[in-house]
Amino acid sequence: MKTLLKNGGLWIAAAMLSSTALMAQDKVETSIGTDLVSGYIWRGQDLGNVSIQPALGIAYKGFSLSAWGSVGFAKSDTKEFDLTLGYGIKGFSVSVTDYWFSGGPGYFHYKSQNTMHTFEAQIGYDFGFLSVNWYTNFAGNVGYTQDGDKAYASYINLEAPFRLGGLDWVANVGATPWGNDFYNGGKNSFAVSEIGLKATKVFKITSRWELPLFARVIWNPATEGAYFVAGLSLL
Repeated sequence: MKTLLKNGGLWIAAAMLSSTALMAQDKVETSIGTDLVSGYIWRGQDLGNVSIQPALGIAYKGFSLSAWGSVGFAKSDTKEFDLTLGYGIKGFSVSVTDYWFSGGPGYFHYKSQNTMHTFEAQIGYDFGFLSVNWYTNFAGNVGYTQDGDKAYASYINLEAPFRLGGLDWVANVGATPWGNDFYNGGKNSFAVSEIGLKATKVFKITSRWELPLFARVIWNPATEGAYFVAGLSLL
């Protein structure tokens, strides 16, 4: 997975579902949007430079299906395509995400030793003032220990939203509960992978069009990395 992390991107489309659980609705709801970001940082790892990241989703009675992708401006950048199936009720959410990357076997290759897919399960709860989410790879590239055994790489994230100075803020802390080669270059123990702070301001362009601008500072104590990224959400 080191090659994928250096050359391509992973981003949990599951975040679209897990940060705020879906309330059961009586009609079909759809969403479409695109983010333009100055850098692609995922769980404290640098996965790319300037990128366009489209998203498309559909939801009905708490069930949802979403597609998410990422592509950089350089021809050599790895393209990413993620599909997430989820369910949410009140604060509770569960989901399964299939991540796929270009640059290797084609899309319909699923054997563990010959695939660019990673399958991840998520479970979480949003208390309003704090959301807690657990993620585990269960198929495809599951992550491995230093001895070559399957590690079923996992990640836990705590996220707290608040409002300050006219901006919407989100603070988060993420960690890997055990060592694997999927995160942080193979640290063989518990490690804090991300400490982040994000601020968002929505600019009203017209009566029907708003333009959210966000900026985020991120630290990864496990790799001693630090990042500052910004982006626009084109809804």
